[in-house]
Amino acid sequence: MASPWLPRMHLWEIDDQPWFPSFLRAYVQSGLTHAWTIHLPLLQPSSPATIVADTLRRILGPSVSRYTYIDFCAGAGGPTPFIERALNSQLALSAAKTVPATASSGVVDGASDAASGETPSYAAVADPATKSATVRGGEEEEAAVEFVLTDLHPHVESWEAASKKSDHLTYVSGPVDAADAPADLLRRYAGKRNGKKGIFRLFNLAFHHFDDPLARAILKNTVETSEGFGIFELQDRSLGGIVTCLIFGFFIFLVAPLLYWWSPLRLFYVYVIPVVPFVLVFDGLVSCLRTRTADEVEALLRTCGADSGGWEIQSGRDQVIWPCGYLNWVICSKKAA
Repeated sequence: MASPWLPRMHLWEIDDQPWFPSFLRAYVQSGLTHAWTIHLPLLQPSSPATIVADTLRRILGPSVSRYTYIDFCAGAGGPTPFIERALNSQLALSAAKTVPATASSGVVDGASDAASGETPSYAAVADPATKSATVRGGEEEEAAVEFVLTDLHPHVESWEAASKKSDHLTYVSGPVDAADAPADLLRRYAGKRNGKKGIFRLFNLAFHHFDDPLARAILKNTVETSEGFGIFELQDRSLGGIVTCLIFGFFIFLVAPLLYWWSPLRLFYVYVIPVVPFVLVFDGLVSCLRTRTADEVEALLRTCGADSGGWEIQSGRDQVIWPCGYLNWVICSKKAA
């Protein structure tokens, strides 16, 4: 991540407040989802959700297919269904470039050679539900991974609609506390399909919401029960991050008719009483001040109360929109034995 322009301040966001109307919260969350999924060809290399998939595949390498990915703060779904689609499309294309094979179960246990080949745009490749496998060196390699949506406050209706679009996206209908993940849930998804999978936790535009004690508790539970985690943020404590949030508010005014033409009420709260763009910009600026650097995340990890000595942390930033919008990421996993 970029060097902090300001010290971290754990301020409050409007969207987090219990008094904020639920229907307006849904509009704001929809706007955030579009921030992850829209691709503007002249300004973006691809959508931020696709860049997350690219990053997971690049950093985790061949082990990318050895995990089940659980979003512990999925909200209304956010980018995770799109990350699932992008990553599985990339894996399917990589498998298709080698020796195709058919498995009666649809998924074959093993590891995908995620590090080979180009990283394609998921819009240009096969259906992510396609199940294929490759055989290399006598070992079959899986070409699809599972994603799971969970949250302390489940959005079952939204998740059900998203899961119907993919065979590799499921959800947990009950509340799930990221600081105390149910052991039976982890066992269920670690053993899903053919063979044991590691649990990889996702925090998409979420980790900055936790104060230090809660962040440590979540990291402690993660180290004790999972094999990896990824933190992905669309903002940071830099001047560029703040400018990007302001630009995003202006962008909402430009694209709202294209995105919400079918909902006069949404357009009312964008143009007549501009609550939606105001909350997106205000909360975005607060999120910038809340977002931790990779060093700050590592400091929490090393002091969370669990043995993190065998965990390796990597971090970076990738441009998601010109001129100053970046995806900031931290990926941490157990070191290979």
